[in-house]
Amino acid sequence: MKTLIIYTSQTGFTKRYAQWLADRVSGDLLDLKDAQKKGLDYFDGYDAICYGGWAMAEKIVKSKWFLEKAENWKKKRLAMFCVGGTPNGEPQADALLKNALTDAQREYIKVFYCQGGMSYEKMNAPTRITMKMFVSAVRNKKDATEEQKEMFERMASSYDISDIKYIEPIAEYLAGMDEEKAV
Repeated sequence: MKTLIIYTSQTGFTKRYAQWLADRVSGDLLDLKDAQKKGLDYFDGYDAICYGGWAMAEKIVKSKWFLEKAENWKKKRLAMFCVGGTPNGEPQADALLKNALTDAQREYIKVFYCQGGMSYEKMNAPTRITMKMFVSAVRNKKDATEEQKEMFERMASSYDISDIKYIEPIAEYLAGMDEEKAV
């Protein structure tokens, strides 16, 4: 199965996961900026296409491009993954995945989450300022749970919780090793 991994990355976490995934499935890797320059016929030679973006404001950054193109790729094995600073299994990550696709899109696209981290040093200035303001605001929440307080403390500085093991379900899906086409 010929597979293409398309990604966008600001601080390197999504690029790392995209590279791990491309290596694991022997797929081609393409930065979103380069993918946007390709005509639709470029993608015809692929059996599986996966888009990876990072989480920002409970959305997968620049996923709109992939979702619009996916309308033409319904006969392919399609997946999206999101990389964020929240650990896998946390309610925020689950909510992001739930809201990433419409019910119709879930018929032909499967979505995954991979915990990554935070790199303030690599963020562009607007993102860094927004994140610092967000952390400052939520850090002072009076009714925050212990889990939320722990998350806010972690988000106050750079950290890396990425792990190659989180690509396994994506790789299995793209390779057709699961029986279902989508969730």
